Amino acid sequence: METYRTGQAAIPEDVLEEIKQQLALIQFGSLEIQIHNGQVVQIERREKRRWEKGVSTK
Repeated sequence: METYRTGQAAIPEDVLEEIKQQLALIQFGSLEIQIHNGQVVQIERREKRRWEKGVSTK
């Protein structure tokens, strides 16, 4: 498994690929990456969906 070094932290390639995939899925929102002791431990994706006032969704 290949890893990338950024400063002192090493990020496994599979983690980077997951981050890229989640970023590609978001149109409006955020991607939160939790890091503990220099290791990525959690990725959380939040996406906002809003409708204009008066627009029917049915």
